[in-house]
Amino acid sequence: MDYGYQKVVDLSYEKVNEKIRVSLMQEGFGIITEIDVKKTFKEKLNIDYDSFQILGACNPTLAKEALDLEREVAMFLPCNVIFWKNKDGSVTISAIDAVKQISLTDNKELYKLGKKVNKSLINAIDSI
Repeated sequence: MDYGYQKVVDLSYEKVNEKIRVSLMQEGFGIITEIDVKKTFKEKLNIDYDSFQILGACNPTLAKEALDLEREVAMFLPCNVIFWKNKDGSVTISAIDAVKQISLTDNKELYKLGKKVNKSLINAIDSI
């Protein structure tokens, strides 16, 4: 995978769910969307799926800076942070690479902002 940052941790899925939220908050992000893939697939498709979560994380300060530069960048918001339980009990945590995503805009100022976002997302994941 070359479009995000990823780390595998030897913690329970529940512990990762708790810790990633706290670490994102410490980096200035709030969770504004949340999808429990396992629950959704059970309800909508009546299938059992692995524990898998998609969090839409937003740092309001950085989002405002981005929108002030180019409103269309909202199509890339919020930043997705995902995690799932692996067969061996470990958990994989991933976050979008904001720089690669923002590079589609060809806006150098947004590119710089993407670097700030990546640093914060990586810090949040690495603190787990």
